[in-house]
Amino acid sequence: MIKSLLSAAALAAAFVGPAQAAQYTLDPTHSFVEFRIQHLGYSWLYGRFNDIKGTLDYDAEDPNASKVEVEIATASVDSNHAERDKHLRNSDFLDVKKYPTATFVSSAFEANDVGGTLTGTLTLHGVSKEVSIDVTKVGEGKDPWGGYRAGFIGTMELTRSDFDMGYNLGPASETMQLELSIEGIRN
Repeated sequence: MIKSLLSAAALAAAFVGPAQAAQYTLDPTHSFVEFRIQHLGYSWLYGRFNDIKGTLDYDAEDPNASKVEVEIATASVDSNHAERDKHLRNSDFLDVKKYPTATFVSSAFEANDVGGTLTGTLTLHGVSKEVSIDVTKVGEGKDPWGGYRAGFIGTMELTRSDFDMGYNLGPASETMQLELSIEGIRN
């Protein structure tokens, strides 16, 4: 889940367009880190993190020099069910008292025709691992308030046990699908 959040900010690093080197601030009201995981193998459970922030440094002349840093407040997990969210926050899953944030720091970006692959370190539940996020650029341009924005969407799969979250939910729930939809505002 956290990985998605981090991945979302990382997506902005994939920015491909006419802009010059610039820093973007993640717009938390138009950026989303969402997850889905199978419930007992019968249906999908969806959720998101409501509190994310981050920065994106992008140089159109040298995309490989781009940098992304994202921080997610793990206690902001929201699955639309208060009792389940309480369980997700405890030591069986996110352990938000011990690990109040999850972070993503990019290390590389490999562009392709539609976006690319963003690689970086995701730190979640006290474990740091290198992850890759498939990124697609949604669009960019001026906004109605005189600013400039760029948006990206990224997807990845997260194995819970890789981040020491092995609470038994059954074999269909070992992996989670993450979708990161981010919008950055150029500073």
